[in-house]
Amino acid sequence: MAANPSGPGSNTDRISINDLKQASGVSFGTSGVRGLVKDMTDRVCYAYAKAFLQYLQDRGELRQGTEVGLGGDLRPSTPRVLAAAAQAAKEMGCTPRNFGKIASPALAYYGITHRIPTVMVTGSHIPADRNGIKFTTTAGEISKDDETGITAQTVEIPAGAFNAEGMFTEAPEEQPASEDAWELYKRRYLEFFPPGFLNGKRIGVYQHSAVIRDVMVEVLERLGAQVTPLGRSDEFIPVDTEAIREEDVQLAREWAGQHPFDCIVSADGDSDRPLISDERGHWLRGDVAGILCAGYLGADSVTTPVSSNTAVEKCGWFKQVDRTKIGSPFVIASMEEAMRAGFKRVAGYEANGGFLIASDLEREGRKLRALPTRDALILQLSILGLSIEQGRSIAGLLEELPQRFTYSDRLKEFPTEKSRAILAQLYTGEGEQDRETINTAFEPITGTGVDEIDTTDGLRMTFGPEIIHLRPSGNAPEFRCYTEADTPERAIELNQQVMALLRQWQV
Repeated sequence: MAANPSGPGSNTDRISINDLKQASGVSFGTSGVRGLVKDMTDRVCYAYAKAFLQYLQDRGELRQGTEVGLGGDLRPSTPRVLAAAAQAAKEMGCTPRNFGKIASPALAYYGITHRIPTVMVTGSHIPADRNGIKFTTTAGEISKDDETGITAQTVEIPAGAFNAEGMFTEAPEEQPASEDAWELYKRRYLEFFPPGFLNGKRIGVYQHSAVIRDVMVEVLERLGAQVTPLGRSDEFIPVDTEAIREEDVQLAREWAGQHPFDCIVSADGDSDRPLISDERGHWLRGDVAGILCAGYLGADSVTTPVSSNTAVEKCGWFKQVDRTKIGSPFVIASMEEAMRAGFKRVAGYEANGGFLIASDLEREGRKLRALPTRDALILQLSILGLSIEQGRSIAGLLEELPQRFTYSDRLKEFPTEKSRAILAQLYTGEGEQDRETINTAFEPITGTGVDEIDTTDGLRMTFGPEIIHLRPSGNAPEFRCYTEADTPERAIELNQQVMALLRQWQV
């Protein structure tokens, strides 16, 4: 990695973030910077945080004394990374504001409301041997163009601040944590949903190691629900709302069998990806839950990635549905375009359940301010609201939607290069030759030839009523497979058959 003295007698070294990315393996994925904890040294994290702030300064969005909001999830490595980011903010002439252990959307909402940049330390749903950093500007999540601008920075590192292993030679001073961001976030829901909104509802909260676990209980109780905390863990659990662990599937069914719940709710580690079950303890797929949430909020334009369930088009609830690449920056860019096109109630969601709102919304005289980043609570509360309005259970709401079912799984520790090589063998852009290659691989599974090929993000193939979508993960060395069919059993069976084929190709 390039680390060159700034000049004769200089007390700083200069580091190119592009070089740092290559040398450390820590780089931008679909949502922020990610890497192995062992690679995310203090020096690497300091440099990325400083590059972000320097980028804002270059654009005229950062001045001396500007507050920078800081927060993180519950994984063991988070406090160390937070300290590196705080030190970078200080040395940029900013005032770091520590909001402690907090959900990503809560920190982002505070930053957007108070017009300050924020730095969230989290690896989201991935295992605790990894971590990450999410950056938001005063307007919200950084875009792909912003990522390019940050990566192009060259930053100065104080000479002697880090040892040979890239760790601080002197530990930065720890800052006390403020509750202000949590309080603002809670008010967002307590002021939009009326008092007693959830009276009579019985809700289980699967707490595990989600950073929102206590706030989720508090908000639900303050809205009138009878809440039962479940499964709290002192160790970090990598709950992935797109590829739900079998043990979490079983836990929810057991809890639903033991308690008369209307639903069970949860979230991933940094609590921007929600989980909600029906009364039987069956977790809803995020790309179906998003449809129900958008319907309750009265969205006229909905954006969702190409991997999401096609029921969003088939239900006919929305004036516009736009499909994007996978990743919140792409969803946000599409929502911004919808706003420019004149749509007034603009929302988006991802297959992981994260729900984004680009425009202020009003309902029965109560306003919900825009939050154009993934959120968990709004989805759960909106689905409960729809259930109350229609007098149906959550399972009943699902029965009213077009009956399309999705399922996803992944091959872990699967190098991205290998995933891309497989996709390159299946699709070369040569038309009929690609169709022949794809049919040879998948027609024994689907029973029919391919009808449509979509390369918006990965390779999405339609075979009659069935869809197979293959894509390398943007966050980890994983190869993801998404399937869709007319029944849940077939969506699962189809996924299992494709996964078995991918395992053969893995050898």
